[in-house]
Amino acid sequence: MLPNIILVGPMGAGKSTIGRLLAKELRLPFRDSDKEIEQRTGASIPLIFDVEGEQGFREREHVAIQDLCQMRGVVLATGGGAVLREDNREVLRAGGQVIYLCTSVDQQLDRTSRDRNRPLLQAPNPRQVLTGLMAVRDPLYREIADIIIQTDERPPRLVVQEILSQLQSSGPRESLGRSALS
Repeated sequence: MLPNIILVGPMGAGKSTIGRLLAKELRLPFRDSDKEIEQRTGASIPLIFDVEGEQGFREREHVAIQDLCQMRGVVLATGGGAVLREDNREVLRAGGQVIYLCTSVDQQLDRTSRDRNRPLLQAPNPRQVLTGLMAVRDPLYREIADIIIQTDERPPRLVVQEILSQLQSSGPRESLGRSALS
């Protein structure tokens, strides 16, 4: 069975968009941990934050990530804060090839400025929030990443091609097989 390909990175890095395209290219199912949480609860992420707070959301996220990482042969996009918990980082590392989609705060602002589904950005100064989040999270993304890909100012299809190239040349921990990458 094929290993998972797990996309980590900050909000606005393109994890969902790139994940869908990558999954299509590899003919693998695509899963998004945030969408999984919404399906399980029947509530949006902002509503979960409002009712349960960030801690409640993080608990739900942990359970979803554990379940999703037990699957095999999926492309998984995670939420930006999934790496905050050590036990999540361990599950992600063990769950497949981890790809960090790295992007700048400027790019994040550009991609998320009109998105009301981002509870952490409903603040007077989103740039300050994103800068603070990046300072904490960037080292954690790098800690678990097998591959780091820069997404700034790059079309998603070009990023997908770079990921495919990196996967072929990096010698994944578990073989992806020629059919998945051809």
